[in-house]
Amino acid sequence: MKTLMLTATLIALSLLPTLVLAAVPAGPPVFSNPLDITNAYQPFQPGGVTIFSGHDGGDRTVIADLYLRETRTFMVSGVPVEARILQETEFGDGELSEISRNFFAQADDGSVYYFGEIVDEYEGGVVVGHDGSWLVGGATDPNDPGITADAPAPTLFMPANPELGDVFKQEDLAPVVDETDTVKTAGTRISVPVGHLTSCIRIAETTVLGDPPEFKIYCPGAGAVTGRTRGEGFVMTASTLVP
Repeated sequence: MKTLMLTATLIALSLLPTLVLAAVPAGPPVFSNPLDITNAYQPFQPGGVTIFSGHDGGDRTVIADLYLRETRTFMVSGVPVEARILQETEFGDGELSEISRNFFAQADDGSVYYFGEIVDEYEGGVVVGHDGSWLVGGATDPNDPGITADAPAPTLFMPANPELGDVFKQEDLAPVVDETDTVKTAGTRISVPVGHLTSCIRIAETTVLGDPPEFKIYCPGAGAVTGRTRGEGFVMTASTLVP
C-alpha cells in the first residue's frame, strides 16, 4: 500500500508543472492571420470604444479604450507579424494623465500575444515621461521614445481557452515591466453597468517589481470588465463590444 501511495504521489508531482502551465502553448506561436482576433476573453473590434470609471487614491478616474483601425508590423524570428493597436487614454479628476498604445496579435491556436506598449505620461497637458514603454524589437519607429525597452519576443496575453489554475506572463521584461497572471476562478457571473455577464474568469496579477497584486475579471465578448488593487479600481461602464 505504501509503495502504491508513493508511486501515485510521484506521478502527481511529475504532472504538476504541466498542470500549472497548461495555458502556455507547447511551441512558438504561428501567426497566419494575426489581425483576426477572435479570442473571447480578449476581443478586438476595429473602430470600437470601451469606457471605464474608477478611482486611484482620492482621484476619480476615467479610461477610454479605442480599438484603432491602423496596425503596426513587428519582426518575430525574422518573420513580419502585423498587430492591432489598442489605445488607452486615462484621466484623473478630469485631467489627462496617460495615453498608451498597446499592440496585439492572435496566433493560429487562438491565443492573443502582446507585442508591447508605448506610454506617454502627462502633467498639465504636456508629456513628461514614458516609463513602462517596451516593444518587440525595441524602438523602430522615429516616434518611439528613446527609452523603449527591447523585448526578444511577444508575451502570452490571453490563452485561447483559459482554465482554472492556468499561469502565464503578460509582461516579462523586468525591471521595466513584469506580470504573472493566474486564473483563480472560472465560470464567474458578474453584473456591471454594461450588463449581466457569465462564464467569466477572475485573474490575479502579481509582479516581482514590488507592486501589490491586482485582480481582474475577464468576460467573453467583453475582455476585462473590472479590476482592483490596493487603493485603485475600475469598472466597465459602456462598450461597443457588449451588445
